[in-house]
Amino acid sequence: MASPSLLKSSPVLDKSEFVKGQTLLRQPNSASARCIPNAAPSSLSIRASSYADELVKTAKTIASPGRGILAMDESNATCGKRLASIGLENTEANRQAYRTLLVTAPGLGQYISGAILFEETLYQSTIDGKKMVDVLVEQNIVPGIKVDKVNRIPYFYLNSGLCQLNWRTVVSIPNGPSALAVKEAAWGLARYAAISQDNGLVPIVEPEILLDGEHSIDRTFEVAQKVWAEVFFYLAENNVTFEGILLKPSMVTPGAESKDKATPEQVADYTLKLLRRRIPPAVPGIMFLSGGQSEVEATLNLNAMNQAPNPWHVSFSYARALQNTCLKTWGGLPENVKAAQETLLIRAKANSLAQLGKYTAEGESEEAKKGMFVKGYSY
Repeated sequence: MASPSLLKSSPVLDKSEFVKGQTLLRQPNSASARCIPNAAPSSLSIRASSYADELVKTAKTIASPGRGILAMDESNATCGKRLASIGLENTEANRQAYRTLLVTAPGLGQYISGAILFEETLYQSTIDGKKMVDVLVEQNIVPGIKVDKVNRIPYFYLNSGLCQLNWRTVVSIPNGPSALAVKEAAWGLARYAAISQDNGLVPIVEPEILLDGEHSIDRTFEVAQKVWAEVFFYLAENNVTFEGILLKPSMVTPGAESKDKATPEQVADYTLKLLRRRIPPAVPGIMFLSGGQSEVEATLNLNAMNQAPNPWHVSFSYARALQNTCLKTWGGLPENVKAAQETLLIRAKANSLAQLGKYTAEGESEEAKKGMFVKGYSY
C-alpha cells in the first residue's frame, strides 16, 4: 500500500486498464468553434498527435499574457464551508447564486483565461437560466473540471463543452513522503495526462506539496525536486506532449508552521531555480496554486517570479486567493453582488499585473493580507 502522504484522488487503476477506454475517443474537428465537439465513439486508438495542434492552441490560450486560472472547483462540502463562513446554508440554490456571481463578473475574461469547475457546476445554469459553461466561453474563458474526486476518466466529458481537465495529487512532507508514494503519485498524474490528451483535452497536472508542517524552505525544495522529477519522467514514459499540458504546482515556501518566513524574493529564487532544473521549456504554462497563502502574499510571490523573462508563462490558478474577499463582500446578499464582483475583478487584475511583473501591494485591504492556511485542508 502506498504511503498516506500520497493523494486525495480517485481509485488507482491497474496499468493494464490504462489502455481500456481508448475506444471511447472523439474524432478531431478543427472546424468546430468549441474545443469539444460532438463525437461518435471510435474503435481506433488515437494518440495525442492527432490533436497536437488543438492541444497546443488551447494550452497557449490559457497561458496568455496577463491572464491566469480561476479555480472554482470546490466540492459541494467545501463550498458549504465557504458559505457557512458568511452565514449561509449549503443549498444548491446558494451554491448556484455564488457561482453565478463569479462567472458573470463583467470583463472577467480580461484577466482570467481558464476556469476549473466542480462537476455540479459543469451542468449548472446561472440564476438567469444560462449554462455556466456557456457564460465562461462567451467571456473567452476556457472551461475545465477537476476529475480527481469524481471517479471519472476524462472521456466521460467529451460532449460537455470542456477543453481542459485538472487532476490533483497531494504530497505531505511531515508524512515522508516515501519513494513509493512519490512514484505512485507521479504515475497517476502521467496516466491521467495521457488519457486526457488522447481525447483532445489539455491536462492540468497538479502535484501539490502541502504547506502543512514546520519544515524549512530547503526541505520543501528537496521534496519538490524529487516529485517534479518523477512526474516528468512518467509523463515522458506515457508519451505525453509537453506542449499540450499545463503544470499547476505549489510554490517553494517554508512549511506554514515554520518559524522561518520567506520573502517574495526568496520564494521566487527557490521556485524559479526548481523550475529551471526540472521543467522543460516546452511546457507552455506554470499555473501556481496558492495553497493557503493570503491573497496579497500569493500575488506578491507571483510578481517576484516575473521580474525577468521566463521560458514558460508563469501565472496563477487560485481559488481562495481570488475569492476570499469577494465572498465576504457578497455576504449572501443580492444587493452586494456588484460590489463583490468588483472585488473579484480587483484581485484578478492584481494577479494579471503580477503575471506581467508589474504589481504593487499599494492600497491593498487588510482582509486581503490575512493568511488562509488551514491545517489538513481538503477540497
